[in-house]
Amino acid sequence: MTPARDGRAGRVFVGVGARRGAGAEEVVSLITRTLAESGRDPGCDVEVVALATADAKAGEAGLVAAAERLGVPLLTYGAGELAAVPVPRPSAAVLAAVGTPGVAEAAALLAAGPGGVLLVGKRKSARVTCAVAGPGPLSSASSASSPSPSPSSSSLLDGPG
Repeated sequence: MTPARDGRAGRVFVGVGARRGAGAEEVVSLITRTLAESGRDPGCDVEVVALATADAKAGEAGLVAAAERLGVPLLTYGAGELAAVPVPRPSAAVLAAVGTPGVAEAAALLAAGPGGVLLVGKRKSARVTCAVAGPGPLSSASSASSPSPSPSSSSLLDGPG
């Protein structure tokens, strides 16, 4: 893989959804596979800056452990914030479970900041969904501090529950 044009890895934000009890290994594996399948090499072409999810998932051990393993914060957003972001493939099951038609894509876009761009739509494994977004032209250099995220301190695209 070729490094980003400016010699630095491109910054990406990964939105994740997971069923209760999904493990960190499944989360990290799906993220790695999703980036690889999209032609992005973690650590070379891209730098994962943060994981993002719904407030309701902030305490999920698998998501918390995945963020720790990747060395990034886990940002969380309320159902209302997520619901305000149009997503390409809304899910009735996620709407019923979490109160928003999409978690992974919406969370990735919110984390990427104003003007964020969806780079990879939601991808699924058995228990996890993820999506990847990058900062858009309106995003600041500190996109991880976009409006209203709450870094989770508790012990990928939209997964039910």
